[in-house]
Amino acid sequence: MLRACVIDFGKGWVNHLPLVEFSYNNSYHASIKVAPFEALYGRKCHSPICWAEVGEVQLTGPEIVQETTEKIIQIKQRIQAARNRQKSYTNLKRKPMEFQVGDKVLEQVGFVAYKLELPQELSRVHYTFHVSNLKKCYANEPLVVPLDGLHIDDKLNFVEEPVDIMDREVKQLK
Repeated sequence: MLRACVIDFGKGWVNHLPLVEFSYNNSYHASIKVAPFEALYGRKCHSPICWAEVGEVQLTGPEIVQETTEKIIQIKQRIQAARNRQKSYTNLKRKPMEFQVGDKVLEQVGFVAYKLELPQELSRVHYTFHVSNLKKCYANEPLVVPLDGLHIDDKLNFVEEPVDIMDREVKQLK
């Protein structure tokens, strides 16, 4: 976004940062199904025109309204172009993966998440996982990792403790 502003607005790009922020905060985001401003405040933000510091003189005529509206449209087009570019890059590397509901997969949640059946030892772990965190496994019993040897702290981080120090080396620097 900033690169597009510098290219489009030249040396005065810093003056347009509030418009960029306004445009971004009022653009629809598919992940939250609304614009960020609307998600935060529960209403739409109508206009950035009267955003001035106390005591600062600001002209508000039809010309500035027209100019601001045109710039907002231009910035929103740049935001959409950046999103499309990022999506195309991501889609090049994405491999569609689907799991069948069955043995350990309880159900599919949306297009990219699955609800899994977890053992009792992992009861504190949430049972819904994004597809990027899953891999198909054709495991037989010897490959299963025993959970009783794993140590998980209160924040559900894996705690790894050394069993034995095999060798030690001291390096002396000049």
